[in-house]
Formats: sequence, C-alpha cells, structure tokens
Amino acid sequence: MFENKTILVTGGTGSWGHELVKKLLLFNPKEIRIFSRNEYAQVKMKRAFSDYACLKFVIGDVRDFEAVYEAAKNVNYVFHLAALKHVPICEDQPLEALKTNVTGTENIIKASISHGVEKVIDVSTDKAVEPVNFYGLTKAVGEKLMILANQLSSRTKFVCIRGGNVIGTNGSAIPFFKEQIINHHQVPLTSKEMTRFFLTVSEAIDLLIKASEIAIGGETFVMKMKACRIVDLIKVMKDHFTTKDIIVNEIGIRPGEKLHEVLVSNYESQTTYKFDEEYYVILPTHGSEELIKKYGHLSKVSFLRYKSDDALMSFKEIEDILRKANVIS
Repeated sequence: MFENKTILVTGGTGSWGHELVKKLLLFNPKEIRIFSRNEYAQVKMKRAFSDYACLKFVIGDVRDFEAVYEAAKNVNYVFHLAALKHVPICEDQPLEALKTNVTGTENIIKASISHGVEKVIDVSTDKAVEPVNFYGLTKAVGEKLMILANQLSSRTKFVCIRGGNVIGTNGSAIPFFKEQIINHHQVPLTSKEMTRFFLTVSEAIDLLIKASEIAIGGETFVMKMKACRIVDLIKVMKDHFTTKDIIVNEIGIRPGEKLHEVLVSNYESQTTYKFDEEYYVILPTHGSEELIKKYGHLSKVSFLRYKSDDALMSFKEIEDILRKANVIS
C-alpha cells in the first residue's frame, strides 16, 4: 500500500511520529513528509533519521491552511497526529485547543480533498468518547468532521483510529511517575480508584498501520486495549525503581478528568462490530452500502460500553506491558 507512495505525517516529530516513520520506512515509500511547528524537534529527528533520503522535514502549523495545502501537494496518504493533548492545558487555554484540534483538522480535510489524497487517517483518543473535558470535546468534533468528510469527496477516504494512553509518550504519566518515585519517593494521584487503558507505542503503531490498510472510509477503528488501576501501576513501578517506601498523595480529581475512560459509548455500541482480536470497528448510524457490505457480516459487540474498569490487569500483566515498552528491564 505504501510502496513508492508519498506520505504526510502531521505532528510527526512526537513519540507516535517517530515510531510511525520508523515502520513506514520498511514499506519503501517514495517520500515521507514530517510536518510540525517545532523547529528543534525537527532538527533532532532529522539527525536521528539522517540515513534516509526519502524523509522531508516541513515546518508548519496545522492551523495555517496555506502551510497544510502546500505540504499536501502530490501526497497519497495523510496520517493526522497533530493535536494539543494535555488535558489541563486544553482546559486553561480552550481557544488554542480549538484552533489546533478542530480548525487544524478542517484544514487537513480541505487540503486533502483539494489535492485528491487517497486516504486520510486521523488518530483520536478515548477522551473523545462521552467527553467531559475540552480536549475530549475537540477530538470528538475532529472525529465527526473526519467521518462526515467521506460525503464530500468520491476519491479521498477518511478514517478514524481511536486508542487510549500510549506508554512513555511525550508528556504522559509514566515518565512523570518514574521521576517522582526515584527522586522524591512520592507520587501525586488524583484518585486511587482511577483506571486507564494502556498500550505500547510499537503496538499502537502496528495497529494504526493495519487499520489504515484495511479502511475503506467512514469507519472508526477502536484498538482493543488492556486497562489497569493507576495505583497498581505505581506499585509495580515502585517495586522496580526503589527499595524505599513511597507516599501516594491523593490530590483529588482535576478539572476535566474522569475516573474511568470509555473507548466505545452506549450509543456507539449499537453499530460496533468485532473486527478481529485487535480491533472493534464502529460504523456510522447511516453507513454507506459499501461499509455495510464490508462489515455487516461481522458479529456485533455484546457490551453496552467499553470502559477502562471492565477488566483490569494483574500486577504481573502490568509488569509485562511495562517491560515490552522498555520502561522497566
């Protein structure tokens, strides 16, 4: 699918971008354009991938339509990773989140249709489901825009991929917990009841590429993910990083924070199918004949909601996933 093709990756200098580019290079693409606004991150990544002549680094912001339009010229596939993702920042500066996560997504859609891009893959989040924070609201709007964009073009196909927390990504909780455990022997935690979905970066990118190959446009793929109590995660990390006792300070739920995340809502479960061992697929309520033909033979899911407190990992399973992600050795 990607051989001798031109691929645009927005937000490509982040943790997801690094891993995605690494795996896309195995397909021998003609060109991969890394589009982001962080000059320093681009320089660092360019040095890390200096052996690959097919990589082109483009400074630009998804908020700027002209920059997106130029970057999308002669592109076959777009992976849209760019977003403001930190919940408290999006709560404090909602207009900035709106510009990046909604206007930026609109710009990707318009530019992709204008240039006849074959397929656009939007990376979304569990926080877009039943959103209670501004970040989740913007990502929910982004998903809607992407799925509805399939009605605007007969050539360009749009698909959403929805996942939870990816271990060790920039700004995520696990590196923060590690630093707190090692240096301060205490960890702030909003609630000891809190649960979250987790996946390694490598697993997330494998699933992202697989879904992008399968998708025909209009569907939302949901990664099947393991979940755990955050307090259990902290205990496993404590056992690996220090022999001293640590204090877990329960500080209370922050603005826009949930106790448990949801990957498929009650409403969505009515049109959600078991795709395989790794994915569920959500169809629009009035899906096209093409979508019904491709997925209608699959079994519908039996759950009403897919929540992070449904089935929790044991300490051993948490240890295994942290080892896979190279957080512990």
